[in-house]
Amino acid sequence: MEEEKIKRVVRDGYAKVAKGERLNFIPVSQCCGSNVDLAHDISRAIGYKEDELASVPEGANLGLGCGNPTALASLKEGETVLDLGSGAGFDCFLAANAVGAAGEVIGVDMTPEMIEKARANARKGGYSNVDFRLGELEHLPVADNAVDVIISNCVINLTPDKTAVFREAFRVLRPGGRFSVSDMVLLRELPSAVKDSAAAYVSCLSGAIMKDAYLATIRAAGFENVRIVEESSFPLDCMANDPTAQAIGNTTNLTPDELGDLADSVVSIKVAGKKP
Repeated sequence: MEEEKIKRVVRDGYAKVAKGERLNFIPVSQCCGSNVDLAHDISRAIGYKEDELASVPEGANLGLGCGNPTALASLKEGETVLDLGSGAGFDCFLAANAVGAAGEVIGVDMTPEMIEKARANARKGGYSNVDFRLGELEHLPVADNAVDVIISNCVINLTPDKTAVFREAFRVLRPGGRFSVSDMVLLRELPSAVKDSAAAYVSCLSGAIMKDAYLATIRAAGFENVRIVEESSFPLDCMANDPTAQAIGNTTNLTPDELGDLADSVVSIKVAGKKP
């Protein structure tokens, strides 16, 4: 798909999520849980603790991630944190709790409905140290050398130009700054039917690139000490029952065996590194 079409598909999909519509197009890592408890169950499964889940405003956690980047970032009081693809603000609020009143958290998202929802959540939770900004990750509305830490949770996958995203991340980080991102990567190439599927793109599948290429893109942007902190695959029973997988299967005519191969092709990774 063309870049502008990809952005439009992703923006429209997540605008519906922000408005409370539960789409089938949710990340493939998400299985188990139901209704109101779904986001909570998903978040526990991917590494969030109960006290973290209880500490954010109701409605901030939409269960859209594939990891817990704030846990890896080792945030300190007084730091400035940038969340790439901040959604309804879940990770931003966790970061704000960690950096305290002396710190600052900036959330950037390209979906106006998500920004509106995140700002409402910030008011509801009384967060004065969180600033949500509308913008694309390829063109961050953030000054040069302005932040200490960058986090992101299964969002860079959705961007068509990952090279530009990591270059922008490098630009806005202060020297010595660090990043911690959770994302989806491939162990082998996806079938062309999946690559061209809108359902797969909004679910983070179509946008996934090969693991080695993902790491190479980060290093090419100038980051050093780039490393995978954790890697996890998806169980076949999760893939079989996952609504995203079902949607992709319905729209691409993949057989059950092909869906199983798809599950073996995709992994979730947590990556860390720093700016020299």
